Amino acid sequence: MEESKIVQYFEGKTIFITGATGYLAKIFLEKILRVQPKLKKLFLLIRAVDKRSAEQRLHEEVLNTELFRVLKEKYGADLCPFLLSKIIPVCGDVSCENLGISDSNLRDEMWQEVDIIVNSAATTRFDERYDVAMGINALGAMHVQKFARKCSKLEMFLHVSTAYVHGSSVGLVPEKPFHMGETLDGAKISYLDVNTEKKIIKERLRGLEAQNATELEIASVMRNLGIDRAKLHGWPNTYSFTKAMGEMLLENLKENIKVIIVRPTIITSTYKEPFSGWIEGIRTVDSIFVSYGKGKLKFFVGDPDSTLDMIPGDMVVNSMVVAMAVHSNQPSHRLIYHIGSSRTNPLKYARMRLLMYSFLTKNPLLDKGGNPIRVEKAKILETMTSFHRYIAIRYLPFIKMLKLANMILCNHFESLHANARRRINHSVRLAELYKPYLFFQGIFDDSNAENLRTTIRGSEAFNFDPECIQWEDYFMNTHFSGIIKYVLK
Repeated sequence: MEESKIVQYFEGKTIFITGATGYLAKIFLEKILRVQPKLKKLFLLIRAVDKRSAEQRLHEEVLNTELFRVLKEKYGADLCPFLLSKIIPVCGDVSCENLGISDSNLRDEMWQEVDIIVNSAATTRFDERYDVAMGINALGAMHVQKFARKCSKLEMFLHVSTAYVHGSSVGLVPEKPFHMGETLDGAKISYLDVNTEKKIIKERLRGLEAQNATELEIASVMRNLGIDRAKLHGWPNTYSFTKAMGEMLLENLKENIKVIIVRPTIITSTYKEPFSGWIEGIRTVDSIFVSYGKGKLKFFVGDPDSTLDMIPGDMVVNSMVVAMAVHSNQPSHRLIYHIGSSRTNPLKYARMRLLMYSFLTKNPLLDKGGNPIRVEKAKILETMTSFHRYIAIRYLPFIKMLKLANMILCNHFESLHANARRRINHSVRLAELYKPYLFFQGIFDDSNAENLRTTIRGSEAFNFDPECIQWEDYFMNTHFSGIIKYVLK
């Protein structure tokens, strides 16, 4: 398919985007505005208390970000009128019926005009509160699906999921759909009943309310509940568990609508568009880089031979755009695309660790006094057993010493003792959360994605081929610098 045909497909189209203030949605929004200024309208669902707040979030968190500087350079003073003529912020929430859109006239307008829905709303925290993750990642997908059923002109429904809905799979992980009730290997329950999960959440919240639990206590209980329920069904964390349920709940979408499920792996900073290195927030393994660079991380946990499947954000967006355009004239069906790099251009964890060390040695982070923080080659703990042994040998004697000193000196060391225990508990919890990714033994099959890539082979504007990425150059000259510039500022 020629680039011009891809661009042409979106001319005159009205697109509805959920999760509009999220990282991937912003890249998609910028891309579609840049390549197809003749699209008709963009409805952007934004969580806000009212229309004014939604407009404020749109400008502060989306349009005023550095990401849109290329559009600003292109349009200059005309950018604001251009954007206002295309974008309509919609105050709402995917966790609610009708997506929380209270304005009935606006709902009717959307049902009559929307051609394409891009559902990118998600909470990506691995140990999110179970009620929150269920509301956004699982029920949110169902609510968007119900909304889509009322869109009389709808041609395409694209849902952004994650490749890690497969949990801790081993070997080649296929691009296959999830069906209602399905669980993963190792599950202690053979059937996943979403209604039962909703009931458990409701009952647990009711019980906490009866106990007059504090918000902090409720949050802690609900986070632990999510992890427990996920593991019971074979998933490693609340995030991947609820995203899998979200895919299951999409099965009921009416047959004459094309459904595309894009499953990215670990999303990193932009590779080339609109410029290289843009990123927002600390994303997955980036937290390791930051902690290591600040001198807080003295060891690495993970299998050095495990593959870190990473893919730049703009490549994910290119795959979304191409998938919609390519399938526009094909029969209604459900397609799933793994967008990652582990099959064609694998990156080993051991290599990533060396790249972090190399970069931070040449470009050290600065402490509060403006002095460079020197990093050392950190110890590698290749199993969780070695991690727990390391913690026990290195830190527990220190904890016991503080406890004894506290008893002798009448609470002088109480805060130090409490803080030390909290830090150790936090380290253990993080290691457990990241374990599925740092010891991952799977390779994501991307045969469907490869077939899609062949339709636009040679295209620079819509490239999403991970084979072209030189990992050392990308991390040393693009990604790590992007974290420092756009996240750590």
